[in-house]
Amino acid sequence: MKLLEGKNVIITGASRGIGTGIAQVFADNGANVAFTYSSSEAPALELEKELSSKGVKAKAYKSNAGSFSESQELVAKVLEDFGGIDVLINNAGITKDNLLMRMSEEDFDKVIEINLKSVFNMTKAVQRTMLKQRKGSIINMSSVVGVKGNAGQANYAASKAGMIGFTKSIALELGSRNIRCNAVAPGFIETEMTAKLEDKVVQGWRDGIPLKRGGAPEDIANACLFFASDLSGYVTGQVLNVDGGMLT
Repeated sequence: MKLLEGKNVIITGASRGIGTGIAQVFADNGANVAFTYSSSEAPALELEKELSSKGVKAKAYKSNAGSFSESQELVAKVLEDFGGIDVLINNAGITKDNLLMRMSEEDFDKVIEINLKSVFNMTKAVQRTMLKQRKGSIINMSSVVGVKGNAGQANYAASKAGMIGFTKSIALELGSRNIRCNAVAPGFIETEMTAKLEDKVVQGWRDGIPLKRGGAPEDIANACLFFASDLSGYVTGQVLNVDGGMLT
């Protein structure tokens, strides 16, 4: 049984890493996938082709989730192309790490815009459709850093912690219309970004995790699959740490 058969899903920032993993797992489970990218057009078009080969509808859209107007335009296009929206995954995110004394106002503002304001933009854009349907699942990609903080990532931690507060508030606002809102908080996930780190740095991370390994994008995708499907029909306002026990 495919858990998302026929459902229409929007995933922001899916041309690489965790976003790509989510798109692949969702397509395998029967979902039609609309996803965004900012600049990586070639990987996005390749992913669109891959997802379509699985027998579902898939389309890549170039869109900046940090822009309110672009988010509104994106949702209008998706509704026109797909006919409905059942699931929204707010995955778009960036890092601009630095110690506070060296962090520029621009770097703080940009991270808040892409990571946090994008969640407001996209959720507001899909809200009307989900309210009319009287159903929907919104999944926000937070981080363990948003739960515990991290030196050198004040901007990133603030954005991810803000996402958790937003998640809980929207769960309370929209729950009476059968719209659920949950967050996933990944720990150390091994992607093409972490592949650029020195081996000893990566091993140091692994050694500090009870399961003694980093996670894979599929681990996050499976958590999102739970929240998107009817398996979590009575779950809303929650934060699921997918971190190998890092915060235990």
